[in-house]
Amino acid sequence: MQKIVYYVASSLDGCIAGKNDDISQFILQGKGVEKYKAELLKFETVLMGRRTYEFGYQYGLQPGQAAYPNMEHYIFSDSMKIENLANSVHIEKRSIHRVKEIKANAKTDIYLCGGGDFAGWLLDNDLIDQLKLKLNPIIIGDGIRLFGNSITNKKWKLIEKESFDDGLQILTYEKE
Repeated sequence: MQKIVYYVASSLDGCIAGKNDDISQFILQGKGVEKYKAELLKFETVLMGRRTYEFGYQYGLQPGQAAYPNMEHYIFSDSMKIENLANSVHIEKRSIHRVKEIKANAKTDIYLCGGGDFAGWLLDNDLIDQLKLKLNPIIIGDGIRLFGNSITNKKWKLIEKESFDDGLQILTYEKE
């Protein structure tokens, strides 16, 4: 079975964005970011919550369109309504059964894009198989937490570490 991979930028203090979804302090270019973008091409399926999908609007994403042209999109939201969805964009009610069904039918590992609350919900339900942190050498202090309000206690094993000249590290963990 394919893995759900939470591949996400994080600050040293565990934030994926600052106040008001600010990501301006994160490293947005360089060899580590190029590696991340290249690795995204390996995924054919992306899961995300409503807030992550709508975050793309400020970067030109039009409602209903695919954020990643090479992937089937599953946006989990109990409230989102968009009229004209691209063929590769699906809005799903939050359902453990549905996530497991998507995972069982996936041809490649699944990219968990963004997160906070949605990633925390997946973590609470033991549905994240791998964590790939783009660890940025910054402390944000206040913002969107890596796993939202989750209080799940779980041990992970570091399986790969790559460091870049700009201070970015890509750390890959799997569940123990």
